[in-house]
Amino acid sequence: MDLGLKNKIALITGGSIGIGLAVAQGLAREGVQTVICARNEERVKAAAEDIQKQSGVRSLGVMADMTKLEDIDSLTDWARKEFGGLDILINNAGVGSNEKIMDADDEKWQYYWDLHLMAAVRLSRAVIPFMRQRGGGVIINNSSICAKQPLGYEPIYNVTKAALVMFSKCLANEVVGDNIRVNCINPGLVLTPDWRKTATQLGQKEGITPDAYLDRIARDNAPIGRFASPEELADFFVFLCSPRASYCVGSTYYVDGGWLNVVV
Repeated sequence: MDLGLKNKIALITGGSIGIGLAVAQGLAREGVQTVICARNEERVKAAAEDIQKQSGVRSLGVMADMTKLEDIDSLTDWARKEFGGLDILINNAGVGSNEKIMDADDEKWQYYWDLHLMAAVRLSRAVIPFMRQRGGGVIINNSSICAKQPLGYEPIYNVTKAALVMFSKCLANEVVGDNIRVNCINPGLVLTPDWRKTATQLGQKEGITPDAYLDRIARDNAPIGRFASPEELADFFVFLCSPRASYCVGSTYYVDGGWLNVVV
């Protein structure tokens, strides 16, 4: 199926590993030029080179920290000068937390607030004028099932991801008249490096291996009984970016293997 994305330009944050990398690869296979950003300069540039080599489509990697306003301003200004604008924004940068509310200080709360919510706010404000000039665009915010069904060990993650869902709905209503579609995706269990980090930390406390911890999480929570690969989730991102999803506006989609235990 031709998704009608050829020659579009996309910016993907947190694009050097995990879900962000898989989304960038999926978009590139559809002929989308991609800009991926991450904090590790060596890794993000290598990832972009690999995407371009595999797809034959232009891909550039840029070092940027999404918790820093100056990095966001520099990134979007560079994208405007280098590409003339953007058609797609994937706000994906994020990481799990692991704390108790009574133990976490304000600095930790602020860091995750900036990373999960304010990065999406700031980037959206910056790129929407580009999209208006180009006749429209797509913004997808990567949240989490934890925005609706929280995990007990990461309350800061739960709260900030829930805020991202509400932001997505509010922004969608504000810019739909500009032919800009905003949606949110709440993934369930996706086997990313961050999940492996969590499994290592929490498995060690229980005296079990990371793989044993991950297997138990999947069996206990997801009716499908396994983690998704980043590529499985990326396919849905790519579809939502395309004109094939032209009536999808202001929604939050759960891609969770049946994990969510309520009707939404």
